[in-house]
Amino acid sequence: MIRTMIVDDDALVRLGLADLLGDDPDIEIVAQAADGLQAVEQATAYRVDVALVDVRMPRMDGITATARLRALPHPSKVITLTTFDLDEYVYNALAAGADGFLLKDTDPAELLRAVHLVAVGSAMLHPTAARRLIDRYHATSRPKAAAARARLDQLTPRERDVLALLAQGETNADIATHLAMRESTVKAHVSRILTALGVTNRVQAALLARDAGLTA
Repeated sequence: MIRTMIVDDDALVRLGLADLLGDDPDIEIVAQAADGLQAVEQATAYRVDVALVDVRMPRMDGITATARLRALPHPSKVITLTTFDLDEYVYNALAAGADGFLLKDTDPAELLRAVHLVAVGSAMLHPTAARRLIDRYHATSRPKAAAARARLDQLTPRERDVLALLAQGETNADIATHLAMRESTVKAHVSRILTALGVTNRVQAALLARDAGLTA
């Protein structure tokens, strides 16, 4: 069961998301919050697995809340939801540790899929956000690319293989199939990769891999 929290200052949005998520037998809504401060309190009390977090909220915005949620002893995975497709929101959310970035007009089936993917350690980005990130990292300066490659030098050849597939959006199960290894082994590799690269989630690792030229 995926323990989920909805964070949005609009009560109608919370109600709509609750109705959608409530129809999935594998998702349990354990908390709701109207701002970032409440979100951190609720996540601490209810050990939330996945939080759907709006960006623009009073008292504490979604970007700050994301960073706080990721820093908890039992860190919540975060999917950032917003009405506004702005570059600064995409970059800041991912830098804060978000595992997904979706617009609120995302198809309901895709939103449910995102919750399931993020819960098992994968990531999901709105296509427009993904395109912008790719464009931005294709234009990375040489010094930055060199620094990224130096960080990847800490990885073993097998870990680099895993990272390359991870950066393409493959799940642990997919990577296991491609590389003919157990899914538990892939999970262990991913954990070591995140630690070695000094990043907190798969999205940040994927961006670093693209920055270093490991993937197109």
